[in-house]
Amino acid sequence: MLVDRCTIFVRSGKGGNGCVSLRREKYRPKGGPDGGNGGHGGDVVLVGAVGLSTLLSLTPRPHFRARNGLPGQGSSKHGPNAEHLLIPVPLGTIALDRDAGDVIAEITSDGERVVVARGGAGGFGNEHFKSSTNQTPREATPGGECEERTLDLELKLLADVGLVGLPNAGKSTLLTAISSARPKVADYPFTTKSPHLGIAELPGERRLVVADLPGLIEGAASGAGMGHDFLKHVERTSVILHVLDASPIDGSEPLDNWRAIRSELEAFGDVLAGKPELVLLNKCDQIEDAVRDDLLASLTRGTGREVMAASGMTGDGVDAVMEHVWSVARPPTKTGWKA
Repeated sequence: MLVDRCTIFVRSGKGGNGCVSLRREKYRPKGGPDGGNGGHGGDVVLVGAVGLSTLLSLTPRPHFRARNGLPGQGSSKHGPNAEHLLIPVPLGTIALDRDAGDVIAEITSDGERVVVARGGAGGFGNEHFKSSTNQTPREATPGGECEERTLDLELKLLADVGLVGLPNAGKSTLLTAISSARPKVADYPFTTKSPHLGIAELPGERRLVVADLPGLIEGAASGAGMGHDFLKHVERTSVILHVLDASPIDGSEPLDNWRAIRSELEAFGDVLAGKPELVLLNKCDQIEDAVRDDLLASLTRGTGREVMAASGMTGDGVDAVMEHVWSVARPPTKTGWKA
């Protein structure tokens, strides 16, 4: 199950107090201040984890508290620093401070670390204050206070290709044909209720991350259906693959369906409107070759884009489609394919 929103409470550790201690030992007449410093409190850190694809692991226990630093001791012993509290999150996670309304962090790479609550500094012991003019100080400072925050985490999937289209256009079947992902497939609309990610393996050890997004309907950019929840995921993709049903069950025209969804993408914002878009006429196994050719010509004129044809059910034309998608999502550079 994809959980792409959650709220967590984080609190860093307090710093340990400094120690006041005076050294007095038999046969050691030159004793003096030997109070050690306190240890630093632990930070709370978000860490990007490429193996995670959902925020589900954070929802059962949403409170995260780092340990406090320990106080200093006599004999010049400094208190140990507390360990940092690491919170693994999937790539594409955005952390917002609920009270301030500011974006604190955006995790986009594996192993990336962002401190969201910094631990308090350790206090100074009286040994820190000794000098030639203050040989027996009896002062120490307390450890620094902790930081507390309530964070709203939002996940935007990171993928090379985002599959968009009307419900029942065959997006899930296409994802099944090109990857090992197994989203729910049925002969009725809205079988996909949450995004699914799949890895498309291409010859030459090439890979594309493909996101199958729930079907969009007219008015999605205004919040109709599940559009608002999932159009945001398209923002992170490199390429949009617009999947059209060659023979819609409602008798509509593929070109009209393209225009409807295209309007929603443009209405959602400039980011989506400016993304590279490829058009795929899917389910071509259900129509005659002559009908397919006529539809391709009509769509090419109406969309102003090159239109590909394939069948996710039989696999015909799928390999050629993915090669074309690769050439757009990962264009060649002077030193070879883009990583």
